[in-house]
Amino acid sequence: MAQYPPIMKDKPVLLHGGDYNPEQWIGEKDTVWPRDMELAKKAGINTLSVGIFSWAMLEPEEGRFEFGWLDEVMDMLAQNGIKAVLATPSGARPAWMAEKYPEVLRVTEDRRRQLFGERHNHCLTSPVYREKVRKINTLLAERYKDHPALGMWHISNEYGGECHCPLCQHKFREWLKARYGTIDRLNDAWWNTFWSHRYTSFDQIESPSSIGEGTSHGLNLAWKRFTTQQFCDFYAWEIEPLRRITPDVPCTTNLMGTYPGINYFELGRLLDRSSWDNYPAWTGDLRDADIAANASFRHDLMRGVGGGKPFMMMESSPSAVNWQPVNRLRQPGVLTLQGLQAVAHGSDTVQYFQFRKGRGSFEKFHGAVVSHDEREDNRVYREVCAVGEKLSRLCAVLGSAPENKVAVIYDWENRWALDDARFGLNEDKGYELAVRAHHAALMRAGYGVDVIDQTCDLSGYRIVCGPMTYMLRPGFAERVRAFVEGGGTYVSTYCSGWVDEEDLCFMGGFPGPLRDVFGLWDEETDALDATQHNRFTWNGKTYEAKDFCALVHSQGAQVLATYEERFYAGAPALTRNAFGKGCCYYVAARTGEDFLIDLYAHVTKEAGLTPLLDDVPYGVLLTERVGENGRFLFVMNTVPEARTVVLPACTDAMTGEARGGETALPPYGVIAVRR
Repeated sequence: MAQYPPIMKDKPVLLHGGDYNPEQWIGEKDTVWPRDMELAKKAGINTLSVGIFSWAMLEPEEGRFEFGWLDEVMDMLAQNGIKAVLATPSGARPAWMAEKYPEVLRVTEDRRRQLFGERHNHCLTSPVYREKVRKINTLLAERYKDHPALGMWHISNEYGGECHCPLCQHKFREWLKARYGTIDRLNDAWWNTFWSHRYTSFDQIESPSSIGEGTSHGLNLAWKRFTTQQFCDFYAWEIEPLRRITPDVPCTTNLMGTYPGINYFELGRLLDRSSWDNYPAWTGDLRDADIAANASFRHDLMRGVGGGKPFMMMESSPSAVNWQPVNRLRQPGVLTLQGLQAVAHGSDTVQYFQFRKGRGSFEKFHGAVVSHDEREDNRVYREVCAVGEKLSRLCAVLGSAPENKVAVIYDWENRWALDDARFGLNEDKGYELAVRAHHAALMRAGYGVDVIDQTCDLSGYRIVCGPMTYMLRPGFAERVRAFVEGGGTYVSTYCSGWVDEEDLCFMGGFPGPLRDVFGLWDEETDALDATQHNRFTWNGKTYEAKDFCALVHSQGAQVLATYEERFYAGAPALTRNAFGKGCCYYVAARTGEDFLIDLYAHVTKEAGLTPLLDDVPYGVLLTERVGENGRFLFVMNTVPEARTVVLPACTDAMTGEARGGETALPPYGVIAVRR
């Protein structure tokens, strides 16, 4: 059992809050700010994120700092019992900096320097930008280190993007020298004899570009790894004065789910708690079952990025956002489901973007706790109040965490290499879709699931699923081998074990160093378009095969099902290989969810696992958090239709009332019980 301390040591409650931009209302602060505090307290809000994108207000001219307004905000928060998640302002620098120091502006991949505008338009390598960030972060830490409102540091905002300027090119080459040592080793690792691409000097190497080199998979992969290290290094640069001056105040930066530009497992190792911005595109109909399953996957991923500790849902929208293709209102009950779903998966916070809607510019119609009408009888505000009330009754789960025995693997570097590879379905090989499908099938079977990457320890699990592990990173094959030999069940799929960490194909046959563990040889893979399919029958039931069909040969594995169509009819579609004390299942084709649900019902039973509840109806998801206050089961109805479950004898975690037996769940209803 793992029990973690509160995120803010002097605020031992589930945190409820959101992004607050009081500087946008500084001309009306005498009326707006007090009203904001009144509405925040009534909604049970105990934290507000402030200072995000505030650099122009904090330093309106170079070297002239204006902290007076922020002093007032911090004092106001403290007086009202609200903690500040205080941001560093590096997510968007002021216009004067871009005007005086053009080197801080990013250069695009086609080598054009961007103009001032939008946000995250800055070069992470620029010495000027780093100097300015270090200066203002130091001043913030020194000024507020003893302020009673300071609860946490919010570093920048949604790190992302790339810069291809000469400064970054130089740093990239230095990174390559450190990684490869010699230009010949780099050439060999990147297979640069192809198309006469061998370099004779590191100085000849440029970052990938549509007007230059964009087809070298080794270069593309190295650039993405370098970009991740750039963000890790910049985060460490940002927090240095904060760590030094406020060592007891935790730091985080808000992540963006499966954003492909940064390996979040690398960045996550630097965060005191992982945090992320959750924006499901709720539909208000039965499609919400899939929307909720996707959100569950991302919550589990973000918990995994943070090493399994309780994480933070730093942003979520109380109502319709303004940037999705269709910006729907939240159906009644969805806001509560959205918040409690995060808690169910291990979040110790429910936070929103945004607290108060602005009057102008890009986000003026983005959902908020306080709308333009400022009314307390506003539907969204009343639902936020209801969430606050529920969170106040769930404090016993604080610091607890899931204890799952099942994991799926989602690996950023594998995704980069797989997306870049030219074979099969080049528009979209569907790596994330595949991982999510396995995760959803396990959850719908009634299991909590961890999401890990190839660098994580497997030994604590009974079942590990690695869909489309095209790239085997260093040590991963050895961990899989030891896991299965020790009695674990590993589930693999098509497109696994093809290349090493440099994206060089394994010789001698796929799946490379895992051939004996899988008990098969993967000879070739067919790609099917949307009009084509295959099928196979297992345990008397026929299933569809689509998109990818691997043509494999058993080399010791038991063949459980075979293809029934096309020229490879009779070839294995599903195998099981006993290896050591454990076994490996290989799913040779992409299937529908019906097969995955049946597969995992079989695999989990064989592994001796039992679901959190039996006979879970479609649309109901389950998770469990375990801590010093007991085991907390969350039962979530993710669809706009009533559902019924059968609970064991338990206690309602919010009301203390006894529960058990047949229990009705209203549309989008959530219950939390203590076992």
